[in-house]
Amino acid sequence: MPAYTKKQRLIDTLTQRIESGEYPPGAKLPSGTELCAEFDVSRQVVRSAIDWLKARGLVEGAPGAGVFVRTQDRE
Repeated sequence: MPAYTKKQRLIDTLTQRIESGEYPPGAKLPSGTELCAEFDVSRQVVRSAIDWLKARGLVEGAPGAGVFVRTQDRE
């Protein structure tokens, strides 16, 4: 499967999980290693997808702690 397709599948799945409440505001996303294993993608694809989610304001990184779903009270 092309890298773009894998990245898009990861973005779509994480976005759906966030919007459905499976990952509620403040929840920590699975680690990069866990996402690599679940989606059969490289670390580069995971980083790129997380960067996309950050740019859209869905998640935020906490250095050394992980990536967390943002609370959507900043509108």
